[in-house]
Amino acid sequence: MKIVDLRKKDFLKDENLKRVKNRGFEFEEEYLNSVWNIIKDIKQNGKEAVFKYAKKFDKANLNEETVLVKEEEIKEALEKVDEKVLEALKFAAERIKRFHEEEKEKSFFIEEDTGNILGQKVTPLERVALYVPGGKAIYPSSVLMNAIPAKVAGVKELIVITPVKEDGKVNEVVLAACHIAGVDKIYKVGGVHGVAAVALGVEPFPKVDKIVGPGNIYVALAKKLLYGIVDIDMIAGPSEILVIAKDEKYIDYIAADLLSQAEHDELAAAFFVTPNENLAYKVKEKVYEFANKLERKDIILKSLENWGYIFITKNIKDACIVANEIAPEHLEVLLDNPFEILGYLRNAGAIFLGPYTCEALGDYVLGPNHVLPTGGSARFYSPLGVYDFIKRSSIIFVTKEGFKKVKEPAITLANAESLTAHALSVKVRK
Repeated sequence: MKIVDLRKKDFLKDENLKRVKNRGFEFEEEYLNSVWNIIKDIKQNGKEAVFKYAKKFDKANLNEETVLVKEEEIKEALEKVDEKVLEALKFAAERIKRFHEEEKEKSFFIEEDTGNILGQKVTPLERVALYVPGGKAIYPSSVLMNAIPAKVAGVKELIVITPVKEDGKVNEVVLAACHIAGVDKIYKVGGVHGVAAVALGVEPFPKVDKIVGPGNIYVALAKKLLYGIVDIDMIAGPSEILVIAKDEKYIDYIAADLLSQAEHDELAAAFFVTPNENLAYKVKEKVYEFANKLERKDIILKSLENWGYIFITKNIKDACIVANEIAPEHLEVLLDNPFEILGYLRNAGAIFLGPYTCEALGDYVLGPNHVLPTGGSARFYSPLGVYDFIKRSSIIFVTKEGFKKVKEPAITLANAESLTAHALSVKVRK
């Protein structure tokens, strides 16, 4: 990890901070062409191209008969999964559902005194694909976080696309999570080829209205390039965490929480911001002490080398400014009174307040969604929610009396825009 001193007047101009702020753009440049070439190949050559990439990237021999997970495979998976894991999935699912029930939107109607009726009709999406990563780690928690809000919203058909193991099977815990969450179909493809298949509706894959769920940089770019052909939740890049703290009593907590994201992959980012210089150096030492004992040590060390930063600020208020500039996916405030600075924090996917609110709890069991904006996009994106699985239609009914009230202003504005046909369509009505 690199320690950067931001205790200067123009600290926002620091090159290291600029690099962190622009890290999403840096990824795109490197991978964009290869992603686009795969999409073009699938558009031209259909399922043959999809199965070709499944063999190339996932080492899986798939065809139309084997690409869809069968009921027997799900039953077999449920028998294999440890009962304690099943209970934990059910526990998490219940909490996730309870939280997302609060996000439901309702249709509404307003009746004016003239009898005009104005309103909004809320309709669930017809078919949605949930991307479930399956590369360096398995993510049954992502199944719950994607599928449950979709179900709460009322989506008619939920499908999962996910990479398989070399034996052509989906991880049994992922299948168990799909079963618990109520997923309708599971396809054994991931990566760019899986995203393209469902976005374009390449047979035997159904065309979906929307693709949601986290993935690696290739998946994120595929979603971005296909946006417009299909809707997406967000352009999510590699995972990231930013921790704000000042007290040395939390050294172990800080170090462990930074590592919780660094272990995702080599491009994941871990940022620590503190006004305590002594703590900065102690946390760095503790991070490497913990990292060298962990199972995913090699991935963690590369992540820390690529995107591990400790920023020293003048005070906690400046630490908040740095956090807002970075706009992290996960923002932890390890202070005894974290609510004191909540008002200063504007840009973050999820904000974890207090020393016992570690990000890992949010990943699994707290209830709020763990599919979050990354790469600075928390400035304008929100966590995945029920609102991502609905569409809104305006409802308008005008009475004859109501028409008389709005007629002249409409004609005036149409003429001001030189749209005389618009004006005519109002004038012809008596």
